Amino acid sequence: MCILVTGGSGMVGKFLKKIMPDAIYLSSKDCDLTDFYQVDKLWKEYNPSVVIHLAARVGGIIDNINYPADYLEQNVLMNINVLKASKKYNVDRLIAILSTCIYPDLVESYPMDETDLHLGPPTPTNFSYGYAKRLMAVHIDSYNKQYGTKYQYLIPCNLYGEYDKFGQNSHFVAALIKKIIDAKNKNEKSITLFGTGRPLRQFMYAEDLAKVIKICLDRNIYENFNVATNENLTIKEIAEIAISSIGENKIEDIVFDVTKPDGQFRKDVSISKLKQFIPEFIPTPLKDGINKTFKYLMKNEKN
Repeated sequence: MCILVTGGSGMVGKFLKKIMPDAIYLSSKDCDLTDFYQVDKLWKEYNPSVVIHLAARVGGIIDNINYPADYLEQNVLMNINVLKASKKYNVDRLIAILSTCIYPDLVESYPMDETDLHLGPPTPTNFSYGYAKRLMAVHIDSYNKQYGTKYQYLIPCNLYGEYDKFGQNSHFVAALIKKIIDAKNKNEKSITLFGTGRPLRQFMYAEDLAKVIKICLDRNIYENFNVATNENLTIKEIAEIAISSIGENKIEDIVFDVTKPDGQFRKDVSISKLKQFIPEFIPTPLKDGINKTFKYLMKNEKN
C-alpha cells in the first residue's frame, strides 16, 4: 500500500514519519501543489492508495492580515489539485488536515462542535485562510456525496511542537518559547506579546494529531471530527505556563502590546465526537509539550 503525505517536511509530517516511516513524504521541493500538471504527474508516478494532505500555506496573524489573497489562492489551489488528482487515480483513502480557523468568529455557545461549521463567517484576522480551509471540508463532503469516495477531514486546534518554525511566521507557542529563550540569553526580565492576553486558545502537541491520523487509518475511521485538547486557556495563562515549564528562565513580567491585534477571542472546540471513535485519546498536557519543545530547541540551537 502506497501512502503519500503532502507537507511531509512540516511539523505534523515529521511526527507522522516517526510512527509511519514507510509512507512517502513530499515537500514543496518535490512538487508545487498549486500546479495541477505537477500534481497529476506525481500522483500518476506513485499511484497512491492513501493520501494524507497536510500541506498548506500557514502563518501568523500579521502575515494573514497582510497577504489575504495569497492565503486564499494558494490554499484553494492546493486543496483542489490534491482532490482532483486523488479522484482521477482512484485513491481509496484521503485524510485532509484543516484548522479550527474554519469555524465562525462568534457562536452562541462554546465549545463548538462539528455542526457549527457554517453558522457564520470565520474571524476577520484569518478570513481568507479560514474560508480556504472551510472550502476543503465542503469539497470533501461533495466528493463523498457525488462519487461515493471515503475521504475525510480532521479539524485540529492550534498546534505546536519540536518541528515548528521558530522564526518569522511561527505559531504562537513556538514564538513564545523563542521569546523566552531570547530574553534569557539577553538577561532580560520581561517578554512582550501581542494584544491584551485575554483571548482563549486550545494548543495541542502536534504528535497527538499524528497519532490520531494513524489510528484513523488503522481502524478504518472515516468520520470528520475535531482534534483538540480540553485545556482552553488565556494567552496570558499559556505564557505563564511556558515560563514555568521552561523553569530556568527568570522572567518576571509579561508585557502586552495592546496596539497589536488579539485575533479571535475564542474558538474552542468540542472533542466529544473524537472520544466516540478514540475513547482512549488523552492529549499531552501543555506544560509537558512545551518542555519537550523547549529542550529540543535548546539542543538544536547549540548544535
